Amino acid sequence: MARWVLHVDLDQFIAAVEVLRHPELRGRPVVVGGDGDPTKRGVVSTASYEARVYGVHSGMPLRTAARRCPDAVFLAVDRELYEAVSDEVMAALRSLGVVVEVLGWDEAFLAVDGGDPEAVAQEIRDRVRAATGLECSVGIGENKLQAKLATGFGKPAGVFRLTGETWFEVLGDRPPDALWGIGAKTAKRLKGLGIGTVGELAAADPEALAGEMGPTIGPWLVLLAQGRDHSRVSDAPHVPRSCGRETTFQHDLDDWEDVRREVSRLARRVTGDVAKDGRGVARVVVKVRYAPFFTQTHGRTLDEPAREAALIEEAALAALDAFTGRRPVRLLGVRAEFVR
Repeated sequence: MARWVLHVDLDQFIAAVEVLRHPELRGRPVVVGGDGDPTKRGVVSTASYEARVYGVHSGMPLRTAARRCPDAVFLAVDRELYEAVSDEVMAALRSLGVVVEVLGWDEAFLAVDGGDPEAVAQEIRDRVRAATGLECSVGIGENKLQAKLATGFGKPAGVFRLTGETWFEVLGDRPPDALWGIGAKTAKRLKGLGIGTVGELAAADPEALAGEMGPTIGPWLVLLAQGRDHSRVSDAPHVPRSCGRETTFQHDLDDWEDVRREVSRLARRVTGDVAKDGRGVARVVVKVRYAPFFTQTHGRTLDEPAREAALIEEAALAALDAFTGRRPVRLLGVRAEFVR
C-alpha cells in the first residue's frame, strides 16, 4: 500500500473553465446552470468564488441565485467542454506514473510513495496548470478520508497535510458533519445522543452507537471520527450502479395524467440508456418534486432483472402510483438501478 494518498480537487472547476473561455469574466460573479437563463427553472451547477460570497451555491434554484446576486453572469451548462477539460486534467495526473482513481470531472485520488508528498503535490499543481490553465488544491493524508478532508483546508489553490497525528488537533472540536460521509441529518441524530463533536464521536462506544444508528452505520461512524479508512486507491474503471433521466418543467404539471405521460416518456429514455449498458435492471425509482421545492421518491423492485422497455415503464408507473399527493409537479425523474 502506498505511503501517501493525495486528493486533487479542481477549484471552482466549471466556473473556472468558463472563465478560461471568457477571460473578460475574470473577477466577476459567474453562475453556471441550466440553459443560462435565470428567469427559467433550473439549478446552479457551480458558482465562482465571487458569487459564493453572496450565498450562491450548487443545487440552488437559478431564480434564487439571481435574487441573491443580481450582478452575476449566468451561463449555460456545456457538458462536452467540461468532460474534454477533465480528460486533460486526468491525463496530466496519470503522467506522474502513479495510480489515479477518478472521482468525477474535477476530483481524483492518487497513491504516492516517497518522503516528500508536498513536492508531489506541487508537481501536480504545476502539471495541471500547464495542461489546462486551471488551479487545483491538493490534500495529503495517510488514507483517502484524511486526504479528502485535507483538501478543504488547502482551498483555494493550496496544499494541506492531515494525518493521524494531527487529526484531532484539526478536527476534534468540529461538528460531526465536518467529516466526509456525515450529513446534517446524521449530525442532528448524534447531537440528540449527546455527541456534538468529532472528538466525542471518536470516543463513543461502537456497540452502543450500533444500537442507536444501526449495526453497520454505528461502528462505521466511530471509525470515521477516528480518521480511519482502509479503502485503497484504485484505477479500476468506475461502474455506475444506476442510470436515470429527469426533467424540470417551466410550468407546473397540474394534471396527473400529464405526470403519468411524462414518467412513461422518461422511462423509455432510460430504457435506451439501459440497452447501451447491457446490464439488467433490478429496481426502478421515480422522483417527484412538488411545487415549490419539496421532493419525494418511491421505487419498485422488478420480479426478475430486465431490460425490456415495457417492464421498466410498468415499474416506473407502479412507483408513481405510490405517491399519494396530487399537488402540482415541477420536476420528474426516473432512475433504473442495475443488478449488483
